[in-house]
Amino acid sequence: MLTKVATLKEIKKLGTILGIWAHPDDEAYTSGGLMKLAADAGQRVVCITATAGELGTSDPDAWPPEVLRPQRISELKDCLATLGVREHYWLDYADGGCADSDEQIAVQRIAEIIDHVKADTVLTFGPDGYTGHSDHIAISRWATAAFAKSAISGSNLLYVTASVDRVAKWETFHQEYKIFESGYPSVSRREDQAVNLQLSGAVLETKVEALKKQVTQTEALVRLLGIQRYSDWVSEESFLRFTDWPS
Repeated sequence: MLTKVATLKEIKKLGTILGIWAHPDDEAYTSGGLMKLAADAGQRVVCITATAGELGTSDPDAWPPEVLRPQRISELKDCLATLGVREHYWLDYADGGCADSDEQIAVQRIAEIIDHVKADTVLTFGPDGYTGHSDHIAISRWATAAFAKSAISGSNLLYVTASVDRVAKWETFHQEYKIFESGYPSVSRREDQAVNLQLSGAVLETKVEALKKQVTQTEALVRLLGIQRYSDWVSEESFLRFTDWPS
């Protein structure tokens, strides 16, 4: 059984890690520190991204989809390189369109990657999609079904969550700037989590540097919060076992 991740020895218990996400920056926000620590420990770390996030802007005149798409693809490449992640798969779905895509085909594509990678640990969104985004919710369904279909014996499926304390600490900021949709993210107690990382020092600095590579998504937030508060904001990473997700 997995224990909470607090040491490099425990991180190694996660084995080969496969993250399955909807948009560029999902992977770094949810698990950038975990991926960096695992990669540095010599573990295989693989990432799947379903869409290029071409709709991910508050200024579509400056960043129309045909311009933002290649920019975000380039940003993700630089981000993953900073984290030491060398294996990446694009599913190439339309941003905002995952829920309307053929789910059977999507599940099969992900299942084939899980089978190829032989992942010991799969990371993805919970059924709530963390933020409530329809692409995130679809990815959770796809990844969960693919895991059931192709996962190796003894492997673990972990859903991203948020600690009660973290959400309470940042509640005013989240509400004021509409970081999450109302009612999100789902929260859990740290003692119930399979993985809880409190990042600091060099690994937190590297995570922040990786996030800053995704400049179209993070520059405004870094400027708004300042680098110290932004670093604090992204310093915790939490996951629940899928069997522990509240029904």
